[in-house]
Amino acid sequence: MTSDVLIRRVSRVEARCRPMEWAWAAQNRSLIEENWKRRTAQTPKMFNGRVLLLSDLTFEQDVCRNTYFETDYAGLVAWIDNGYPDRSVANGFAMGALRGSDGAYICGVMSRHTANAGRVYFAGGTPDLSDLRPDGTVDLATSLTRELTEETGLRDDDYRVDDEWIIIRRWPTVALLRMVTLPMTAEEGAALIRANIAKEREPELEDVRIVRDVGDIDRDAMPLFQQSFFEWVFAQ
Repeated sequence: MTSDVLIRRVSRVEARCRPMEWAWAAQNRSLIEENWKRRTAQTPKMFNGRVLLLSDLTFEQDVCRNTYFETDYAGLVAWIDNGYPDRSVANGFAMGALRGSDGAYICGVMSRHTANAGRVYFAGGTPDLSDLRPDGTVDLATSLTRELTEETGLRDDDYRVDDEWIIIRRWPTVALLRMVTLPMTAEEGAALIRANIAKEREPELEDVRIVRDVGDIDRDAMPLFQQSFFEWVFAQ
């Protein structure tokens, strides 16, 4: 895999989890432990749960096929913090490209107590064991709506989710997006989300941002895959 950007529409995503020993994590356990100590000293609320990382991604006609493996969150964080030293794996996650009825998009601003404090992107997260089904499949569609609800407080009946997927592959990051449309303008949607997060003691988001065109892309706070999505969608 290369770091070149690939953006592709597909009608279906098929994801499975298979057993795999992550050699980089096994060989760098001390680094991972030290990095976790440093991170939790800064953000004590971080929890070292089990997550799913991407080991392979292929396209076949109108289908994107993903293969995941299980690891711990501390390993994922250390891998990211050290510049993605093992390029044989990727962080592959589902996201809702949230937009208002006026076509403007709504991104979240991550709260200070989170691992990605101050970063600006669509609601989403690395899949975890709750997304894993008994037959070994990874339910990315449910992961997308769960993360959207957890971060924004929006309910399933607040929006419409497109069936089509948009894959943003900027290895070692892969965002698997679906368009999520509100029956209200982006300004009204942003106000609703702000009201929702104001009710929470420790919300994952501290605010939201509206993105109407490429001029609203935050080159400092938005990860590269998020910038790539906006550059692509506003060029359509």
